[in-house]
Amino acid sequence: MDFRQIISAVISLGLISLIIRLFLKRKIRTAKLIRWWRLISDKFHDHQLFQIPEFNDNFQENNLFRRVYVYLNSLESLEDSDFTSLFSGENPNDIVLTINANQTVVDTFLGARLRWRCCVSGEVRSFTLEIRKRDKRRVLRSYLQHIHAISDEIDRVKHEIRLFTATSSGRRWRSVPFTHPATMETIAMDTEVKSRIKIDIETFLKSKQYYHRLGRVWRRSYLLYGPSGTGKSSFAAALAKSLSYDIYDLDLFKVSSDGDLKLLLLQTTPKSVILMEDFDKFIAGKSQKTSPENISGVINFMDGVVNSCCNERVMIFTMMSKDDIDPTILRPGRVDVHIHFPMCDFNKFKNLATNYLGLKDHKLFPQVEEIFSSGATLSPAEVGELLIVNRNSPSRAIKSVISALQTTSTSSTVLTGGECSCKGTPSPRNGISSGRVSVDGLSEGGGIGLKDGAKEFRKLYGLLRRKSNLSKSQSFDLGTT
Repeated sequence: MDFRQIISAVISLGLISLIIRLFLKRKIRTAKLIRWWRLISDKFHDHQLFQIPEFNDNFQENNLFRRVYVYLNSLESLEDSDFTSLFSGENPNDIVLTINANQTVVDTFLGARLRWRCCVSGEVRSFTLEIRKRDKRRVLRSYLQHIHAISDEIDRVKHEIRLFTATSSGRRWRSVPFTHPATMETIAMDTEVKSRIKIDIETFLKSKQYYHRLGRVWRRSYLLYGPSGTGKSSFAAALAKSLSYDIYDLDLFKVSSDGDLKLLLLQTTPKSVILMEDFDKFIAGKSQKTSPENISGVINFMDGVVNSCCNERVMIFTMMSKDDIDPTILRPGRVDVHIHFPMCDFNKFKNLATNYLGLKDHKLFPQVEEIFSSGATLSPAEVGELLIVNRNSPSRAIKSVISALQTTSTSSTVLTGGECSCKGTPSPRNGISSGRVSVDGLSEGGGIGLKDGAKEFRKLYGLLRRKSNLSKSQSFDLGTT
């Protein structure tokens, strides 16, 4: 290639670059001209403004606000606004655009131009719709129906369960995606009890018309009680996921007054689980301030007029024990289903071994069963942690459980004066807790040996097991206490 050809190629590239730059500038100028023309033309038209607040005067969520929020975040014009918020999606490679505070988004519908603005004042949010008056009668109703249809389709295709917690003021909710991994299949629970829970919740979901015909609020409430680490919170999470319901985690200790409690309850949405943990401690704290017979805030919260606004909701109360709770608080109608979560027994251990280690059987299982039969026990959370730590060696994992059970068995057995007092006696298969069992007169005179005590205790356990099988329904009582 000679010098002339090189010069010609450079000139050609320069001309092509100049043409592209001029074209891009023209395109940018054209876009700016169109925007200016629209701004000027808007000045010659009358507009009407419509405000859509997040909450109504009763502090209940405005469902239209949520639908508009979902719809606007799906618009391609969101990318053309002056500024917007970027978030990572469920996939790290996904980037999600979200409407920002005080941001304006333009939409078109049936030839009409509509402007949306997101307004934020403190904790209160609202959308403002600006539409030409001449277009209002023609497109407004159809446009709102269009928003409903699009938002419903987005919710159907990609429903995201969210976890709501109260703000620092204790009067509003904030939410994050709910990603708890628990499912009803992975929950370590007696198979029969789990099956009856599934049937109960499925029946509830199909009973809207039946409840309304009876004049009752269409909701279901569950009491989960048992020692710490027995899976109550995981069960609540698994139930919410199985229903695809949002979950409202209501920390009763952070609510300053009964009025704030009512406001928070009114702001919950249909198809949600309302979780109240440590309900027994909350009631005990209330009882110290007022008489047990006059805990009006708690009673109104459970079945008063405010609660009548809680259609299509599942309420879950958790507590360590219900022995010291006034029976009127937990009566049918306020709490429909009582579910006991006992300490780990052999059947629950096998369930955990299957979930954590993939084991259906093992040569050490008979030894584990014998130790459980002797009265030793651990919480499911403690057993699960031992299995996780030793998951690479199933034998070592089971041996660690055996060692921990032997330690608790030795520490919980009192060998004095002819009395064997054991904490945490094994629960029968139906989930009925035996509580604390004291056995007098196992031997005459002095103390008894551990081996003989275990033999006598196994006899007692067999008797308790036979008796408990006659009253299985007490562990999962639908509608009665």
